[in-house]
This record gives sequence, structure tokens and C-alpha cells, in this order.
Amino acid sequence: MGKKSATEGALLCRSFEKRFGSDGIAVPGALCGALYHPVVTQSFPLTRDEALARWRAFLPHVPAYAAGRNYVTMAPQRHVSGLSPAVRLGLITPQEIVRDTLEEHGYQPAEKWLQEVCWRTYWKGWLQQRPQIWRAWRQRVHALRETLPDAVKQRMEAVSAGHSGVAVMDHFARELAETGYLHNHARMWWASFWIHAERLPWELGADFFFQHLLDADPASNTLSWRWVAGLQTAGKTYLVRRGNLERFCEPALLQDTRGLERLEDGCVTAAIPREDLDMSPHALPDLPDRAPEVTGRFGLWMHADDLCLESSPLRSLRPAGIIAITSQPAYDHYRLSPQRISSLHAALQDGAGRASAHFRCPAGVLEAADTAAALGAWLQEQRMDTLVSMRPHTGPVADALPAIRRTLASLGIGLHLVQRPWEAQLFPLACAGFFPYWEKTSRKLREGLLT
Repeated sequence: MGKKSATEGALLCRSFEKRFGSDGIAVPGALCGALYHPVVTQSFPLTRDEALARWRAFLPHVPAYAAGRNYVTMAPQRHVSGLSPAVRLGLITPQEIVRDTLEEHGYQPAEKWLQEVCWRTYWKGWLQQRPQIWRAWRQRVHALRETLPDAVKQRMEAVSAGHSGVAVMDHFARELAETGYLHNHARMWWASFWIHAERLPWELGADFFFQHLLDADPASNTLSWRWVAGLQTAGKTYLVRRGNLERFCEPALLQDTRGLERLEDGCVTAAIPREDLDMSPHALPDLPDRAPEVTGRFGLWMHADDLCLESSPLRSLRPAGIIAITSQPAYDHYRLSPQRISSLHAALQDGAGRASAHFRCPAGVLEAADTAAALGAWLQEQRMDTLVSMRPHTGPVADALPAIRRTLASLGIGLHLVQRPWEAQLFPLACAGFFPYWEKTSRKLREGLLT
């Protein structure tokens, strides 16, 4: 397929405008035909108040989500909520979103939205039962960095910097690096392009996303890349196709046709990596979903997997203090972008402020090289004999748990981990594919058992 004529381009612009309306979503005429498109920045809620306000504004539009969710625009996305960074950090919970959705719209008009909200819980539950998949990915990332030929490394750098030669994919690479966000459909296209068109290691593409995405979730990111690669569901890959791009992209994104011939339907073929991993599930730990009975002085540890302690099972406790730990060595280890670090700090500060007001005790965010050592020192300094926390999910925070347990045990300090009832009910259902999980989950939703 060659470059479209000006007439065809104008028709596409009008078609897109008719589909979505002209209130800032259709392509301005001045952009049609431009070879390079500036990345449109957008803000994301990084405090609970901002997340709740964004959610209240989006809630009336939930029934339209199913029809519009796949369309990728240059302007801030109208048909998706933009809540994913806040959900990732626990500033607003899936349970709250589902409860409000059902109260406002009922099940049937919002079914696709509810399904997508619950996907994130499914991925978390699936990986929580298979932490070896997370560990294997991280080990592979480090090994590849050490062993890949220089030519492959240089190509990876070019593609991730937006210099692949395929204009639309280069736009998405720059958008990710500059905004910390990509529409989910664009993520799938770009991941498929990296794996199946460029033949680059999926592990390092997933690492590029993990470094930059403000909503980078260990489970959703790792397992979605595995799915695109054909590893998560055996024999099933996701192949990027020009026809799909032309159907779902705003026309301006495709006005620069450089490299599109590489994505012609049928040109991109699967490059399924080989691996030999045990994917059998491990038993989930039997954790309480209510506050423990704690005597004496104790503290709460707040972390980036759950930043809304006042709405958690811990909400009735009376701790002597609350602490969150940030770690530059950890940021360096994962090569996190400055934008992602900044967003994390903003959310942690918001969580600490809310927690201090709710629990009526001091709360702070401490920078430390070693999380376990910092927690131990803080507990000793405050003369506390117990630490209580929401259970971290498989990923960077949970990776610190073994060292934390050893440190606290050496100091004679107890550790209590608690899970949310939502996770206690849904994580065990994520033992196989999504659709068996969704069948059970949706039944619970319809019967009002999860709200």
C-alpha cells in the first residue's frame, strides 16, 4: 500500500471526526500531512484527590468505553480513563472503581470496562502464584545486557530512541519516553514491532517499558510482553499489522508513511522465543485480610504497591508512626527514568500525608540505600517492637521482603502482612487463563459479592 492521496487523507480525517466528535479529538487541519508530530503531553493523577476527581469525571462515560477504547489519538485520550498510574500505586483501588461503576451503570452496560479493570487483578494474581516468572525475566535482562552483540545493542538503542525508520513506531517510542505513557493498543503494536518485526529480545523491550511507564506494573508489563511474544499462551502471538493501525489510529499518526511497508498485512511473522520455565502455580501464602491484633508500640510500612492505607484493612489501627522508603540504588538497578521516579515520590508524599492525618501519627518518606536496614533502624529508634504492612505484590517491593524479614528477626521485631479482601477473593481464581477467571469473577460481581 502506497502513501494515501491528500483527498484520501482528508476523508480519513473527516471519518475520524465523525466517529469521535470535533471537541479536540479530531486532527487539526494544520497537522494533516506533517512529517513529524510533536508528542502531546498529558497529566496523570498522582494524588488520591486527583485520582478521585479524574474518576468522577470519567464515570459517566463508562458505557462508551467499549466502543472507543481501541482508538489511538495524538491528543490526550478521551475514551480511556488515564487512571492507570493511580491504580498501579494504590491511590485508588479496583474495588472502588468496580463498586462505583455498578452503582452508577449496573453490570451489562459496563461489562467491557469491568473486565478491563479486573485484568490488572488477574495479572497480579497469576504472577503472585508464579514469582519464578518475574525472577527469570529480571535475570534474563541482566544476562542479555552483558552478552548481546554490540550490533544488536545499537539497534535496540536506535529503536527505543525513536530511530527505527518506521515513523509511527518512532512516534510511540518518543511518546513513551517523553510522557511516561502509551495507549494500551499502541503498547501492543510497539511490543509486537520490537519482537516480531525487529527480532529483538522481548525481555529488553519489556525492560524499556518498565523504565518509563508511570503505570509500570510488574505483573501487567511482564506478562503482557510475554503474551505478545507468544510465551504466555502457548502458540498465540500478537502480530502488528498495517491494516489494524489504519483502522484504529488517528489519521495524523500515519500521515508520515515511512517504513509502513514493513508492517503490511502478512509481512510481520512470529518470532517466538524459546524458554524452559516451570509455569506451575505455587500456593499463595495464607495472609489475613483484616487488621492484626497488635500490642505495644508498632509502626506501619507504606510502600508503592498500596498507597491508600486509610481505606485498607489497617484503617482502624493506631500506630506510633508510619514510614515509606525510597532508594536511589533501587532506581539505578531498574534504570528508572527521572519522570517515573518523580511520579513515585509525588504519590508517596501524598500517601504519607493522608496516612498521617488519618492515623494521627507522624508519617514520612525516608531516602535510604537499603530498605531493610532503614526499616530496622527506624523501628529501633522509635522503640517499636512490631512492623505492620499491606502485602507487597510480586515485583521490586516484594523482592526486598527476605532481607526485611532477616533484619527484623535479628532485632527481635515482628512483621505482620495483611492483604485486601479483594485480592484474597480474586488472586486464587487466577490459576489458569483469563476467561475462566473472568467467568468466576463476573459471577461474583453480578451477585454483589465483591463490593
